Amino acid sequence: MFSAALRLFHHILVLLALALSLAAVPAAAAAKSAPEPVVLALDGEFGLNNSTSAESIERGILTAIDDINRAGGVLDGRPLTLIKREHRSISARGIKNIRELATIPGLVAVFGGRFSPVVIEELPVLEQTRTLFLAPWSSADAIVDNGMKPNYIFRLSLRDSLAMPFLLKRAADRGLTRVGLLLTNTAWGRSNLEAANRYLTDHKTPDLVATAWYNWRDRSLIDKYRALADAGAQAILLVANDDEAAVLVREVAALSPAQRLPILSHWGVTGGDFVGQAGAALQGVDFSVIQTFSPFRIPKERLAPVLETAGRLFGIQRPEDIVSPVGFLHAYELTRILALAIDRAGTTDRAAVRDALEQVGPYHGVTRDYDRPFAPGRHEALGPDDLLMARFRADGVLVPVD
Repeated sequence: MFSAALRLFHHILVLLALALSLAAVPAAAAAKSAPEPVVLALDGEFGLNNSTSAESIERGILTAIDDINRAGGVLDGRPLTLIKREHRSISARGIKNIRELATIPGLVAVFGGRFSPVVIEELPVLEQTRTLFLAPWSSADAIVDNGMKPNYIFRLSLRDSLAMPFLLKRAADRGLTRVGLLLTNTAWGRSNLEAANRYLTDHKTPDLVATAWYNWRDRSLIDKYRALADAGAQAILLVANDDEAAVLVREVAALSPAQRLPILSHWGVTGGDFVGQAGAALQGVDFSVIQTFSPFRIPKERLAPVLETAGRLFGIQRPEDIVSPVGFLHAYELTRILALAIDRAGTTDRAAVRDALEQVGPYHGVTRDYDRPFAPGRHEALGPDDLLMARFRADGVLVPVD
């Protein structure tokens, strides 16, 4: 009887093992047949105090990835996936990140963040590793005008040689014919000075009365502001990020109304908690900022599908909910265009995808339609007709001026 029980127990074990092995076969087969993800990366200023730009770009990419993957992915069913690295606006960190990302098998492209000086320092490594780089925010001309052959950098964003002429013309249109430049002492500031000088060579107005420079993390800018005012400036053209711009706004708001000059700003201020840092002072200063689009001007039928996905992923339900909107939607558009290029190339090979990016089109985008976003010799998707000025409402929402 005892041996019979042992035999029965043995049979049970055999059957159990057989059942488990049979159950494992479909799971193993499914795992084996699961399509390999196509890897994208984001190298941004995550971890930087008060910054919102990297998170906005990340959300734009992830929203596009979700839409693309739900529609079947790329290359006949391969899903897109995103990895990220932080550089905290420190160039050495960014260079290290690019070196590491370039070695990841299957990585197709790297998206950059807000800070032009970091991207400019990364350019030699990007060229050396032939890493495809997409710029949804950083605006210095040298990022795309980099001398690479072939050029692996593509930008769907503002560039300084568009921004500065637009700001100068906008000042002149407002009757502000004498302006002063207040610039950050970085490659970004120098890029804007060069753009201003090129424009003013062929235009008599406005008159540039003086240029003042400040350093990153300066705790006061009022002396520079006063120097420009004393030189006869009727308006200040500001190139700054959120921290320093908020310092200036608080200092200008503390002056008498007659001493408060209009400030026309580049868009670095929209990449962080500028409104929170400036506080109530912002409503006491004539402050406007350049943008490439406004979500309030996008037709509802175009924006609604994006908001549906972003709402499900991040709770973004309305245009007012989009923080740092240019980063979000530029990154969304670039991701969709990149997916089309991957399919056109038929491979994840970076050189092939680079070539395909120059051929994609037409593209029906969210912010606008493109015959071809990029082309050989033209790696800038946006032009002068894509620019507008905006102001911050009392609730902190950025809305078009016109």
